[in-house]
Amino acid sequence: MNETVKNLINRKSCKSYQTKHVPKELIDEIVAAGLNAPSGMNLQTPRFVVVTHQDMVKKLSDMNGAIANMPFDPFYGAQDVIIVLAKKEGTYLYDGSLAMGNLMNAAWAMGIDSRWIHRAKEIFASEEGQQLLKEWGIEEEVEGIGFCILGYAKEEKEKTEIKTGRVFYV
Repeated sequence: MNETVKNLINRKSCKSYQTKHVPKELIDEIVAAGLNAPSGMNLQTPRFVVVTHQDMVKKLSDMNGAIANMPFDPFYGAQDVIIVLAKKEGTYLYDGSLAMGNLMNAAWAMGIDSRWIHRAKEIFASEEGQQLLKEWGIEEEVEGIGFCILGYAKEEKEKTEIKTGRVFYV
């Protein structure tokens, strides 16, 4: 089987991370995969914010947990986060989703675990989220697509069973 296809088939999400950072060189490669995701009319609407500073990771996790009223860390202890935003034009929502998929698939292919965490839309629509964007130098109108948490699994997880009856040939 082709190595790329094998990685796509075997990828799984992680809910328990070691307290170990992903090396910057590897994060840069993962981000390159996100930057190269397809986009409608080649508008390249996705924007990425790489967060490796623990205070900011915790702040974002706390903001996320507050929206969802979660009694636990919604980032599952991950030390590194890539925020996916998208400039609001064209097919930005789909573009950002494709970019997120590329990030997670690239991470998996490199031996790094990941998970898509939602509520970026709500966080960056809030006054506090808008202030963070300004502090980070993001002045254009963007929407939060998701958080790609990255790291190394604490424990091995079984692959989720794939439901049958979802493919139709015509």
